[in-house]
Amino acid sequence: MIDLTREEDALACNIQTARENHIIIPTIAQMKNPETVPEAIQQKLKTVGLWDVNPLNLFRITWKNEPKESGGLFRSVPNYIELPSELTGVPCRIIAMVGKWFPTGCHKVGASFGCLAPRLVTGQFNVKKHKAVWPSTGNYCRGGAFNSKLLGAQGVAILPAEMSQERFDWLHSIGVEVIATPGCESNVKEIFDKTNELKQDPSYMIFNQFEEMGNPLWHYNVTGNALADVFEAVKRPGDRFAGACFTSGSAGTMSTGDRLKELYPRLKLGVGEALQCPTILNNGFGGHRIEGIGDKHIPWIHNVKNTDMAIAIDDEDSQRLLRLFNTPEGQQYLREELKLDDTLIEQLTWLGISGIANVLCCIKMAKYYEFTERDIVGTVLTDSAVMYGSRIAELNREYGAYSCNDALLDHNLHMLGLKTDNMQELTYRDRKRVHNLKYYTWVEQQGKTAEELDALWYDTEGTWDTVHAQAADLDDLINEFNERTGLLKEL
Repeated sequence: MIDLTREEDALACNIQTARENHIIIPTIAQMKNPETVPEAIQQKLKTVGLWDVNPLNLFRITWKNEPKESGGLFRSVPNYIELPSELTGVPCRIIAMVGKWFPTGCHKVGASFGCLAPRLVTGQFNVKKHKAVWPSTGNYCRGGAFNSKLLGAQGVAILPAEMSQERFDWLHSIGVEVIATPGCESNVKEIFDKTNELKQDPSYMIFNQFEEMGNPLWHYNVTGNALADVFEAVKRPGDRFAGACFTSGSAGTMSTGDRLKELYPRLKLGVGEALQCPTILNNGFGGHRIEGIGDKHIPWIHNVKNTDMAIAIDDEDSQRLLRLFNTPEGQQYLREELKLDDTLIEQLTWLGISGIANVLCCIKMAKYYEFTERDIVGTVLTDSAVMYGSRIAELNREYGAYSCNDALLDHNLHMLGLKTDNMQELTYRDRKRVHNLKYYTWVEQQGKTAEELDALWYDTEGTWDTVHAQAADLDDLINEFNERTGLLKEL
């Protein structure tokens, strides 16, 4: 369970800070259904930019934002893209919810809120005493730094040194402390080592997305229900919600699948990883270029027992498709050869590198299970190409100027040519093997116990259902917090 024990002195300090900085905190229920956000706040949002460091943007932590850079309100159905068979090469429908229209351009701002909010509204985190530390492979630390700023706290971002330059530039622009650890996306242990070092200073409080149960709480309640909303909006008579795929990263998004499997029991849930670091498939190691997902360990919060398939994606596929979708020559190919309309071509720039990998997982799952035109497979696009302009420039330097022939080759080789290799349908024993890999990170290195590890597998105390249900308790605390600031009455 998430600890919701109150510390009244620090809580009073947080309430006073919120009052002074005009901070009203949204509930999980409002993130699920933003039409319930108070009308006065909605009116104020009409003059606020999506990326503005403004506390009102806490109310834009939802999948249902209007796709506008400034002044947008909310939609009844989340932003999504449907990828046609001409592009994917499979007959089933692939729907992907869009992270670009969150503040910071990435849905990780929601996961970080789910981790910070419980400690903020209980007083376990004191905005005047503590610094909020966000260990990440890129986007989570951006979301955490942003939320820290909005909530009047000092944030510390930890991310690998080889992440895209755009991430570092943005973090420096909002004035947070930035710590670059050695390596690339796969070097998660180096991130943990730095957080363990910082733990020795009581002024630092660690919000480790790989173990914080606020991460799956947020995704289960918000992302899971949002993706179900998209399916219900697009389904035709006889359609099935057949599958959902998410690259692991912190595995928070995998709890989306927990919610979907409750609503659609026949749904297959796939977890993706990089072929260059096949931790789940082959107990492997290495380095890769699918920014935003971390490897060489199994996150504590991954409910492995509920995962049906492991799928490895070659990072070369995601890199080549990034260039296809974001160059004039690639877009010309999409327009002239595939006959895609300009709206969809623009929407394909909403796929960041991990989003492309998520789509490729969906394609491989569809081929493996032989999904038909009556089947729908869902995923999410964590961020967009906005964060990867420097990567596209690097590809151009490495491979030379792009051409329509290159685009034809990239589409056929790196998307249409995907096969059902490097994937595994997980049996009970397979899932137990993957779960047991948690031991080496979490028990040997991070202070968990073998008994706690077993409790996650056997669900002896109803761990997962209990955490998911804590959203209601958290909302009660948020409502009480807002009541004590008095700001809602002043709207």
